[in-house]
Amino acid sequence: MILEILGSVLLGLGLSWAAAHRFSHRLPAHRTVYTAGPLGALFGAYLTHATLGSGHVLAALAGALLVGAVLLSLLLRPTAHRLYRAMP
Repeated sequence: MILEILGSVLLGLGLSWAAAHRFSHRLPAHRTVYTAGPLGALFGAYLTHATLGSGHVLAALAGALLVGAVLLSLLLRPTAHRLYRAMP
């Protein structure tokens, strides 16, 4: 259980770092990004652990990575130079 917690927090921080450097112009403040990544990863590990039970550390880390990425993708804003066209 400790490995799942530490691993998911580290995965969340790594995912947040990658998102903050790749999409810094489309994300809110870095404090929000660096908080949302580990929290989403912790929730994903908890959800996977509750679903599969103990003994599935790699599956829990995969769930942590998936939910952390989904949560960070919800923070993305559209780009400013995108063309919007109204449908007639």
